[in-house]
Amino acid sequence: MRRLASWALGLGWLGAQASLAATPVTVTVAVISLADDARYAPRRLERAYPGHPQGRPWDAARLAADEAAVEMQMAGIELKIREVLLPDLQALPKALSELKAARVQHLLADLPMPAMRQLVQTAPAALGGAMVFNAGLDEDTLRGEQCAVHLLHTYPSQQMFSDALAQYLAARSWRKVLLLQGPQPGDQLQGDALNRSARRYGLKIIQTRPFKLSGDPRERDLFNTRLLTADRDHEVVAVMDSQGEFARTLPYATQWPRPVAGANGLMAQVWHPQWERNGGPQLSRRFQKLAKRPMQGHDWAAWIAVKAVAAVLVDEPKASIAQQLKRLRSGTLYLDGFKGPRLSFRPWDGQLRQPLFLGHGDGVVGLAPLEGVLHPTEVLDTLGMDEKESACRQRL
Repeated sequence: MRRLASWALGLGWLGAQASLAATPVTVTVAVISLADDARYAPRRLERAYPGHPQGRPWDAARLAADEAAVEMQMAGIELKIREVLLPDLQALPKALSELKAARVQHLLADLPMPAMRQLVQTAPAALGGAMVFNAGLDEDTLRGEQCAVHLLHTYPSQQMFSDALAQYLAARSWRKVLLLQGPQPGDQLQGDALNRSARRYGLKIIQTRPFKLSGDPRERDLFNTRLLTADRDHEVVAVMDSQGEFARTLPYATQWPRPVAGANGLMAQVWHPQWERNGGPQLSRRFQKLAKRPMQGHDWAAWIAVKAVAAVLVDEPKASIAQQLKRLRSGTLYLDGFKGPRLSFRPWDGQLRQPLFLGHGDGVVGLAPLEGVLHPTEVLDTLGMDEKESACRQRL
């Protein structure tokens, strides 16, 4: 009887040990947003400008975590999403302190530029090491002079958008471009990127004309679409409008019958709800069911960021945050983004290599890089700054 009790006790101890061994390790991805982010102002969301976010990307992050749950469970990991909405930028240090207490080191940043800079500068020291994903900003400087080894980009750069558009225009032999340039800093960055792309792919910017939305009658010529496009020696009108207000008025309002591209009309896009291949319809339907709205580019960027975290954790479950960063930035860990080619991060600037859709409101007309565009090693590197061109000097 004593032997039986001892045997039962032993079984209980073994069962307890097995239970402890089966307890999954919890890894949390914090999705950090700013309450007064102008991109989510009610009027902007109501207007739903093409290429702009139509809602915060929390649902996309949760969807990715749900999709990865079975694979993560097999690796003994539970992946959770934590939403962090900062009332203002001054609240960031306290939020990072709370994340450190919760042992969070994976950050998905959905922030405007000033807040992004502060997060990138402070997160590693505040958290004892951090991995930050940029899921919403296209500024090339974040991949260049202001890059960081712990900063990864799942949202494309402005140069990637411009290169995709230029490839398509060159392929269609629409080479004579009238460039309409807005007054905002973002408009200038878009124009600079398109000029670089034009030189790469043989387009000719025949004229650059400024536009301005204004209630001043003395400036009415600056938002008169027929007057701005009156010269007829162009084959396409490219509009650089980071706000989206003027660009929306331009298609079918030009003086001559010319296609509009850039910030409206034909656009380079991260994701398109009408993408019909590579599992795209299934992803769009899952997101629509969860978020009650179509998936946009910012949503896709958040979704693939969480997928990247899941992939590196499954690949190396016991790796430190520094080892995970090194693995991701090696360019040898591949992701399925439902766009066709396998995706990987560039070692030199942390940018996710990815195709971009060329489309309009109702459909996709092309996928960049276009067929026939060549590169010595990786054709996806024809979009954006290649290694020799990169101004990023911080490398693992």
